[in-house]
Amino acid sequence: MTHFLATDENTKGYKLEDILMIIRQDMVKRMVKIVDDVKPEAQQVLKNNVKILGLISECIDTAKSSTDLLNRSFGPGSSAEPRIGTR
Repeated sequence: MTHFLATDENTKGYKLEDILMIIRQDMVKRMVKIVDDVKPEAQQVLKNNVKILGLISECIDTAKSSTDLLNRSFGPGSSAEPRIGTR
């Protein structure tokens, strides 16, 4: 069973893109706190985080694409039957 993603058992779970957007928001809030720190370590962490944010943004777009594809093809999800795969 997943802990965060929506499933038949976890109906209050999130869509993948929603979780990734929350993570991205949290990262941006933390980055604001180190943006003016001139220490090389802080600047490297900032640089790494910028790269990670770009990758997360790509993942959000990909997850949204999957959601849109499933919605177009099979309509909104329901707990009655899975749209693809097996139960």
